[in-house]
Amino acid sequence: MSITYKTPEEIAGMREACRLASEVLDYIEPHVKAGVCTKEIDRLANDYMVNVQGTRSATIGYQPPGYPPYPGALCTSVNHVVCHGIPNEKPLKKGDIMNIDVTIITKDGWYGDTSRMYVVGDASIAARRLCGLTYEAMWIGIAQVRPGAHLGDVGAAIQKFAEGNGLSVVREFCGHGIGKKFHEEPQVLHYGRAGTMEELKPGMTFTIEPMLNLGRREVKELGNDGWTIVTKDHSLSAQWEHTVLVTDTGYEVLTLSAGSPPPPPGFATKG
Repeated sequence: MSITYKTPEEIAGMREACRLASEVLDYIEPHVKAGVCTKEIDRLANDYMVNVQGTRSATIGYQPPGYPPYPGALCTSVNHVVCHGIPNEKPLKKGDIMNIDVTIITKDGWYGDTSRMYVVGDASIAARRLCGLTYEAMWIGIAQVRPGAHLGDVGAAIQKFAEGNGLSVVREFCGHGIGKKFHEEPQVLHYGRAGTMEELKPGMTFTIEPMLNLGRREVKELGNDGWTIVTKDHSLSAQWEHTVLVTDTGYEVLTLSAGSPPPPPGFATKG
């Protein structure tokens, strides 16, 4: 599979899909509270996609080779779950942190993919620090995006920041190109060496979605559901995700909506 470079008309389709994906997270935020189970959050999000937006979840029934069909409209990854947490009946409790990852498909076939961290009540200082630093790491990666740069610049910047703050970078999962397919080329690593990997060119659209751990970087599959990934040492994990466009002069973050958290000081949604 080769990298696709979107035309202005295709970029408009991606902007819409990405905004709609972000609006799902806006809608679901008030429902993320102690006593609510992730399966109920998943049900509410799916209802919003189908009956309000006219979109559909890309994850329901998603089945890459070697995996069982994914059962949820969202991925809900709580505490030491790194990614692909399946919504379940366990109520959230005060102090939990959770990543909600949503990918929608518009009627025109465009995919929008984004995720945010949510804190349930008063979490520990360490948990809040992890969420905040992971958010900043994503934006540090985004800030590297411009024509002529390389994907290795993104990964190297994220890794330097994360490890400089005592966090570890998960290496088994990465960002990806996106368009009229859920996963396109290129792969976007969140570690690596500057100046390596693919050169960035206008029209590329891909996700930047670092997963950082409070402890060691090693992960494992939890149980036998075929999806849920956790930290081996049971330490907390956090992830944020935006879909970005390479423009003629830099980048544009596409997964923005009225409720999107603002960039950290010194960063911008366009560069």
